[in-house]
Amino acid sequence: MDMNYKELEDISEILKILAHPVRLCIVRGLLESGGCNVTHMQNCLGMPQSTVSQHLQKLRAAGIIQGERCGLEITYRVCNEKVAQVVKTLLELK
Repeated sequence: MDMNYKELEDISEILKILAHPVRLCIVRGLLESGGCNVTHMQNCLGMPQSTVSQHLQKLRAAGIIQGERCGLEITYRVCNEKVAQVVKTLLELK
């Protein structure tokens, strides 16, 4: 495997983002459901909308998820297949 330092830094940043339990829970939920909106996530997590939105922003900025507007709602989905595989593998460790 021929990776340069920048590529390793990028991977490290993704792992840091996924290391937070709430963000890992969000990604797991999106993988299991195929996608959902903030209200659904908020109800599942029992957290305020602003907290959920902050976590979603970090996941979006890292290119892990993306949102698709449908009327007034935005449905979020995991858009990075490599990250999806990593999360699925991690969840098998339980």
